[in-house]
Amino acid sequence: MTDNTETKEKTTKKKLSLSRPGKLELQKTVEGGQVRQSFSHGRSKVVTVEVKKKRTFAPGSTGSMTEVTAEAEPKVETTEEDTSVEESVVEEKAATAPATPHNLTDQERAARAQALLGAQQAEEERKNQPEPEPEPEPEPEVEAKAEATKPAKKEKPMTEAEKAEAEAEKMRQDALDLEAAEASAAKSNQDKVAVKEDDKAAKKKQAAAPKQPAPAPRQGERRRRGKLTIAEALDDSERQRSLASVKRQRERQKRKEGPIKHVKIVREVVVPETISVQELSNRMAARGVDVIKSLMKMGVMANMSEILDADTAELIVEEFGHTVNRVSEADIEIGLGDQEDKADDLIARAPVVTVMGHVDHGKTSLLDAMRKANVVSGEAGGITQHIGAYQAVTDDGQKITFIDTPGHEAFTAMRARGAGVTDIVVLVVAADDGIMPQTVEAINHAKSAEVPIIVAINKIDRPDANSTRVRTQLLEHELVLEAMGGDILDVEVSATQGTNIDKLEEAILLQAEILDLKANPSRAAEGVVVESRVEQGRGTVATILVQRGTLKIGDIFVAGAESGRVRALVNDQGENVEAAGPAIPVEVIGFAGAPAAGDEFFVVESEARAREVAEFRADKNRTAKSVAGQRGTLEEMFEQIKAGEVKDLPIVIKADVQGSVEAIIGMFEKLPQDEVKVQVLHQGVGGINESDVTLAGASGAAVFGFNVRANPQARDLARQEGIDIRYYSVIYDVIDDIKKLLIGMMAPIVREEYLGNAEVREVFNVSKIGKVAGCMVTNGEVKRGAGVRLLRDDVVIHEGALSTLKRFKDDVREVKESYECGMSFENYNDLKVGDVIECFDVTEEAPEI
Repeated sequence: MTDNTETKEKTTKKKLSLSRPGKLELQKTVEGGQVRQSFSHGRSKVVTVEVKKKRTFAPGSTGSMTEVTAEAEPKVETTEEDTSVEESVVEEKAATAPATPHNLTDQERAARAQALLGAQQAEEERKNQPEPEPEPEPEPEVEAKAEATKPAKKEKPMTEAEKAEAEAEKMRQDALDLEAAEASAAKSNQDKVAVKEDDKAAKKKQAAAPKQPAPAPRQGERRRRGKLTIAEALDDSERQRSLASVKRQRERQKRKEGPIKHVKIVREVVVPETISVQELSNRMAARGVDVIKSLMKMGVMANMSEILDADTAELIVEEFGHTVNRVSEADIEIGLGDQEDKADDLIARAPVVTVMGHVDHGKTSLLDAMRKANVVSGEAGGITQHIGAYQAVTDDGQKITFIDTPGHEAFTAMRARGAGVTDIVVLVVAADDGIMPQTVEAINHAKSAEVPIIVAINKIDRPDANSTRVRTQLLEHELVLEAMGGDILDVEVSATQGTNIDKLEEAILLQAEILDLKANPSRAAEGVVVESRVEQGRGTVATILVQRGTLKIGDIFVAGAESGRVRALVNDQGENVEAAGPAIPVEVIGFAGAPAAGDEFFVVESEARAREVAEFRADKNRTAKSVAGQRGTLEEMFEQIKAGEVKDLPIVIKADVQGSVEAIIGMFEKLPQDEVKVQVLHQGVGGINESDVTLAGASGAAVFGFNVRANPQARDLARQEGIDIRYYSVIYDVIDDIKKLLIGMMAPIVREEYLGNAEVREVFNVSKIGKVAGCMVTNGEVKRGAGVRLLRDDVVIHEGALSTLKRFKDDVREVKESYECGMSFENYNDLKVGDVIECFDVTEEAPEI
């Protein structure tokens, strides 16, 4: 920093005097001026320069304080090379003195009082002394200032009064200095305490609040801005930090704090049956790229939209260190039928007995004898084609629930269901027929269900009845009766004569007592669908066998893929009832659709729950049907159609009960042929309607009605469209017609009949005909129009038909063995001497099923 211009104002030193009477004037003792300072970048500043002279006071010879003046130093002009004047540059700012505190301690107050007392005593002593010659003495301060501008004078001796006054002034000054020192010390202590308190509060606040980066120095900012412009000088706003500076500050803070320790979060990942890669990565909060890498390590090439099965997804989740929670859509069925009953809530119930055996062995007649009813007369052909449930009451008032199953081979599924819901199986065997195929099947169903068996040997009133033969035949199937030394009960009965019916009931009750059958009636009802059908005016009606709980009117239920609310309950006697307890069969009205026989029946708490379960089961059934109906890949299907291997017989089946529909479809699957596939487009319970006829017309299907009829609208539509509707009441007829339809669509059986061989002895070229082979018939005969094969070295090189057969020049129909003939082939002339011609005939026969 250099001084370019220096201005000084000089005043003439004058003596201290009064310009007019009563007015005291004091000239300035400070010389001052203004200096303009120049800085870099064209900046300058005007400052005020003051020259203060030092005045020193010391006690004189008389004891009074006198000013000590030094010899006037020679005035030297200030130049750029040498400046010897002491200068003090003061900024143009007003300095305010700190306020003196008013709170003094007792010690300070005592010291101040003592100093004042001494000063007062000295003042009184000075007043009592005679005054010296009247020579006006200037005030100390004025005199000191005046003496500063005059040359030094010789000291005069001080009088005693002046000495006392000087001492009093000194004591007064010391008291003031002491008071100021004590006040400064007190203020310093208070400031220290306040600073400590502020430091503590600041430390606490700093510990609680996040650290903030220190602001950049103001001067540094100005230095970085470069040249100062007028706009920047007039702009009062603070300059903001750049993003790069903030980023560097954050990086320094991160380096100071050290690396961040990442703690892995272990999550519970819900894995359904199928899940996409994207959804799996979202549930694990992982990157999709990492999931795909893990799949590639496992040998699975997938993208983000790829669908994974539950097992693969579980392996991925475990590899990422998370826990797996496998869920399934079937979880919606949780809570249905899984409640255990307490032993105190159980009471005795009636046994459920299933009557099984071969067709026409008298099962239903035996039930009629125990129920005192006649059911057989209502069945077509005297054969039970429906599964039914009844309840009989013995002479002593005990109840037995019976389930009657068909004995025909088509009703295997019905027998299996009957064995699954029963407590005891009564195996009916005719004494005159013995063990038959369906009897063996019934034995196997009973063994698989692990239920006890009671053998009822029926028709003992027949002349050719032989009970011993029946017992012996049962030994072949590991059924040892009591008469043969075993533990299986057997009773000889006659359903038509009513012989030993009471003994059969006693055997059933004895077996039930051994089983100790109990159930809880005070819970939501559970059971099984025995049969279902559609009745006009009543809608869907299902026979339900209640197994646990009590079924009441108004209960909301779900059975298989159907749901509904109980609107009416009808017992086996046709009477309306309000409730049905365990082991009681009832007809339930209120289904939305016909459930399948064998479906489980549950009472639920709300309609929403029932619909939810029913929809899930319906979707599951649709998926199963679509998978079962697939024909393989598109290429395979085209190849089969081109080769004539695939043929379909589309049909629509309607029956009075669901069990009959299942029996008919089951027979289709058992037919011993694979050439023609029976495609059931629609199956249902109830009469044939317009919808069924329309479906059959669109697909070229036949309509089969079992114990049902078409309504007038459906009949008219079928007549217009030329659709065949066939009605049946006996299952035999259904199966026979289906077989005839299948045979008509199947390709005939081709049989080849060998005729004879001929050897080529010579080959002739005949115009308009081509090559003609001169042959000798070596074996059998050859016929014109028959099939021929040309063999060369025992290898068939051509197969076709004869176009010409001649004997000499005449055309003949056949040539016998050991005769010569001429033969030519259709569209083939590669004949050589030594070839063998094999002649055969082809016949077609109708297939058999």
